[in-house]
Amino acid sequence: MKFCDMPYERIDFGKVKEELLGLMKAFEMAESAQEQFEIHKKYYALSDRVSTQVTLASIRHSMDTTDAFYEEEKAYYDEQVPAYSNLSVEYLKLLYHSRFREELEQIIGPVAFKNMELSFRCVNESVIPIMQEENALVTEYEKLLASAKIDWDGEILNLSLLGPYLKHKDPEVRRRAYEKQNAFFMGIADKLDELYDKLVKNRTRQAKELGFESYTELGYLRMQRNSYQREQVENLRRQVKEVFVPFAESLYENRRERLGLDKMYFSDEQVYGKDGNPQPFGTPEEILEAGQKMYGELSKETREFFDFMMENELLDVFGRKTKAVGGYMTYIPDYKSPFIFANFNGTSDDVNVITHECGHAFQGYLASEDPIREHADIGMETAEIHSMSMEFFTEPWYSLFFAGVKAEAYREMHLEDAVLFIPYGCMVDEFQHRVYDDPDMTPKERKAVWKELEKTYKPHLDYGSLQFFAEGGYWQRQHHIYSFPLYYIDYVIAQLCAFEFKNKMQENYEEAWKSYLQLCRLSASDYFENLLRKAGLRSPFEDGCIQEIVDKLKKDITR
Repeated sequence: MKFCDMPYERIDFGKVKEELLGLMKAFEMAESAQEQFEIHKKYYALSDRVSTQVTLASIRHSMDTTDAFYEEEKAYYDEQVPAYSNLSVEYLKLLYHSRFREELEQIIGPVAFKNMELSFRCVNESVIPIMQEENALVTEYEKLLASAKIDWDGEILNLSLLGPYLKHKDPEVRRRAYEKQNAFFMGIADKLDELYDKLVKNRTRQAKELGFESYTELGYLRMQRNSYQREQVENLRRQVKEVFVPFAESLYENRRERLGLDKMYFSDEQVYGKDGNPQPFGTPEEILEAGQKMYGELSKETREFFDFMMENELLDVFGRKTKAVGGYMTYIPDYKSPFIFANFNGTSDDVNVITHECGHAFQGYLASEDPIREHADIGMETAEIHSMSMEFFTEPWYSLFFAGVKAEAYREMHLEDAVLFIPYGCMVDEFQHRVYDDPDMTPKERKAVWKELEKTYKPHLDYGSLQFFAEGGYWQRQHHIYSFPLYYIDYVIAQLCAFEFKNKMQENYEEAWKSYLQLCRLSASDYFENLLRKAGLRSPFEDGCIQEIVDKLKKDITR
């Protein structure tokens, strides 16, 4: 079904509660594991129905943040979903403690039961009002960023539409664009501080109410980290500081020389060369057509997937002034349909959408074939492997988007940017750990922590006259820190695994693709590090793995 034809109807949570309570009663009375599993499939259907309508409202709100109807619907779900989630946990407790648990675990899998155990610790009745308040604060932050109205030579731009000027080949144009962006953030600085302070204290309050010392412990459970803990993440960050930071700094120095600059400021470092970043040719419609050709040639599975996306209008990628900023992939369960939201702006970021977000969507499309719904409940570090690896698997088709030598320039820039991301991603993660370990820090103290971490992870960094960023405010434009706490190291873990796939591609592309397909189809049927082993990848938590990745990347970048 085309997205525009998918009907929306507000969920009546009173009726849903009655239905769920009926399923819980029937589950308790069931006389066999198979009978309980049949009832569990009805729970799947109910959960999918709720998720479908919540997702439709969320997508349509992000498509037009000025639409009063869907703004009201989003607010409704922000308030209602936490209570529904709590009742769902009560149902899952019945499943977890079933007298037929052993047989059910054979059907559903042990990972699902481990995830249930984590979820039980994440919520109870007492934190529902606090979670509702958190949802409202996050929505307020996202609306605040979406409200940007930046005057650019008489044209009013939002943050997404300003993007091309931030990466313009003319250093004066991009510096002026950053000054405009800086001014916008300076104008909302107090509100940003207020919102984040409320969010940190809100999340800490939830953690204390649930018996945790800090939000970090609760956050790990909510991120569904079921096979690794803080110690492994800290060890990974240590290795990044030792191995990736010097590697990244050498690439920044190469970039400075390539740009012909005596001094490279922050406004310069996202530009690959004197001619600017390679720009895709063609209209947004032509980029989508090129994507269809690319996926048509990559494999029969990707051809079926992208044809499905195009035929059902499941990509909203055209920039509009009232759209939410950023991009994402989500899933509409009743229609077994991935959906991609983005803001094309005429830069190479448009091609990143066609590769990265489609990697997410492709895995979601494949996962819809699995009859065990819990297998689709993948951790974010696994989900990001699907997307970041697809960026590398599509390299042979870059010429469909970039003319002549620009295709190779894009390949080089993309790989270099992926390397440069690793220290930044770790910095975001360490910042969040520091914040939630000391939730009573003032806004000024948080900014001091960020500046300290910048010196560790990006020692070359110089913001010049950009006061908001120079004073330690850059993190406030990173919406994950506000909206998805502790969700950022997942990108780092996944990027490291994607580098492993890239290294495999250099040796045997076909075998690497088979391993990738296997990982996609495994979904969440096993624990993270077991999934990696089955796909023939090393865990990035292993000592020496990061050094091995860097050694191979150095050869690829300098060849």
